[in-house]
Amino acid sequence: MVTQLQSTTQTEIIYPDCDGKPMANNTEQFDWIVVIKQNLEWLFADDENVFVAGDLFWYPVEGKPKIVNAPDVMVVLGRPKGKRLSYKQWEEENISPQVVFQILSPSNSRDEMERKLIFYDRHGVEEYYIYNPDLNELRGWLRGEDGLDTIALMANWVSPRLDIRFDLSGDKLQIYRPDGEGFSTYLEIERRRSQAEEALQQEKRRSQLLAERLREMGINPDEL
Repeated sequence: MVTQLQSTTQTEIIYPDCDGKPMANNTEQFDWIVVIKQNLEWLFADDENVFVAGDLFWYPVEGKPKIVNAPDVMVVLGRPKGKRLSYKQWEEENISPQVVFQILSPSNSRDEMERKLIFYDRHGVEEYYIYNPDLNELRGWLRGEDGLDTIALMANWVSPRLDIRFDLSGDKLQIYRPDGEGFSTYLEIERRRSQAEEALQQEKRRSQLLAERLREMGINPDEL
């Protein structure tokens, strides 16, 4: 008698790395996402075990690709830097992002934001911040014993995990590093670098002129 063995093929689970939607719905939202992400990357540039990402799909549960979210910016302390198509938590020592940022746009509905809050609460986020640039309004949640609790006063609030301070005293949000330096755009940083370089060159030119005058007077500037 011949027994035919039936082969079983396990269906591969697909975890998409995009949904075809744009990263941001307008230039202001995009600019804020980039500023927060890049400045956090600079802040933790020397720590190889801090992963910062923007608009990256986060899958918290293995085998359930429909349980997914893509925070505007997320910070994972305890995971190495590096390229990822998505953040699959079970492949990351089951460490969930501790800090998440959302920049509001007019297309974000109340229902959508409530679903995001429930998702982040359920899957272990410790700090959640939502900024509305149109209203210059910042809301925050901090994990307590029973989940994410609303932070009552956000003015000058300091993130327990990131040690950054939020200042709402001006016409737009300003975020400060632990050393007191404010978050800046790439353009602002490049402008300051250019100004510093120009000041250095001017100082060199002044030193050269002074040395030439001293030599004309018979004085060797190298002996001073």
